[in-house]
Amino acid sequence: MDSVRPEVKEYYSNLGTKIADQSHDQDTTDLHKCVAFITDNSPGSDKSNLCILVLGALGGRFDHEMGNINVLHLFPNIKIVLLSDDCLIFLLPRTHTHSIHIERSVEGPHCGLIPVGTPSTSTTTTGLRWNLDNTHMSFGGLISTSNIVDEDQVMVTSDSDLIWT
Repeated sequence: MDSVRPEVKEYYSNLGTKIADQSHDQDTTDLHKCVAFITDNSPGSDKSNLCILVLGALGGRFDHEMGNINVLHLFPNIKIVLLSDDCLIFLLPRTHTHSIHIERSVEGPHCGLIPVGTPSTSTTTTGLRWNLDNTHMSFGGLISTSNIVDEDQVMVTSDSDLIWT
């Protein structure tokens, strides 16, 4: 809210939109504040089926993109999808095996798996052109970029949180 134009704020307020001014908090990103607001104000205590689609989260300033990716890591139990015209990104938490269903009309063929938070000492995949088999990945070493989706379903297991793109 620190950069909203007064007429825009007034317009949405007149529509009955709840305005939560968090401009005093300069230690979290706008996306972090939005995700926290959504999770705090969603009915029920079980958020496991909550999915947040974030449009326009990619393709701008790199520091903002990294801030958005950091939000994925900070909210590992919420499915958050960052979407742009030519890319989607979401977190694959290390807590379980992931089955990713590929919609070929809008996804692929290129994909990537990138460890976030900590290196992966063991990542295994199926459904990719170059599958990983208990592969170690880390920044400064191997990360799985420029891979190709070969099947309609990709399976991923890792001991580290991964970004799927």
